[in-house]
Amino acid sequence: MEPKITSGGDNSTNIFLTGAILLANMDYSGLAEYALKAAIGGAIWVVFKLTSDYVSHKFKINKND
Repeated sequence: MEPKITSGGDNSTNIFLTGAILLANMDYSGLAEYALKAAIGGAIWVVFKLTSDYVSHKFKINKND
């Protein structure tokens, strides 16, 4: 019996290889800076959203009284 020869891997192998190539060419210092900016921007958005909800709730209570 002869061994079966395949011409490539399965789909997950192709995805892993593509991801490894993309990550090898990535600028990690820029990624860390972007992650920090995104975290700060997200925190600011949460503060504004909570403040907006609080003020809106206060207006609803005053309007009903």
